Amino acid sequence: MSSLPSDFFFPAPRAQRFCSQCGAPLHREIPPGDNRLRDLCRQCGAVHYQNPRMVVGTLPVWEGRILLCRRAIEPRYDTWTLPAGFMELDETTSQGALRETQEEAGARIELGPLYTVIDVPQVEQVHLYFLARALGPELDPGPESLAADWFAPEDIPWDELSFRTVQTTLEHYLKDLPRQAFGPHHYSLGAC
Repeated sequence: MSSLPSDFFFPAPRAQRFCSQCGAPLHREIPPGDNRLRDLCRQCGAVHYQNPRMVVGTLPVWEGRILLCRRAIEPRYDTWTLPAGFMELDETTSQGALRETQEEAGARIELGPLYTVIDVPQVEQVHLYFLARALGPELDPGPESLAADWFAPEDIPWDELSFRTVQTTLEHYLKDLPRQAFGPHHYSLGAC
């Protein structure tokens, strides 16, 4: 376990300068048979592909109220969000959404259908939100959340939402609610 403070650590930039296989410098080129610039190692031949990151989360509902979490981390510290985060390598999208909801809100949920798929190419991400039914009102926010709470639709703190993907997912939900016909919705956004 590290003795350094948690705010010492930060996500590494995506750009690499050296090959993770052999340590040689990387070169930006189009590999034979490809059509895009890639980071290539001329020493060992490794191609270092960069692919979009998946953000997975839920839109949990309990007795007509929507669960939101107040972020305790950057970016967008102290703003409200749906429980969501980066998918891990060893899990499915639904497992990741369940894990993130448990970690950020401590909510017990039953996962529903995929609701929104949002392409955010400017930040190299795809956001997936599942509908979810809460199995009770109890919440136990983890260290990534300052708070978690249930909001009636008319009480959603629109001016304090963290990301456009959260805002648009909530907007779709409120439009679908009167008809009880829920998605799925697939669309693209600029930087969120």
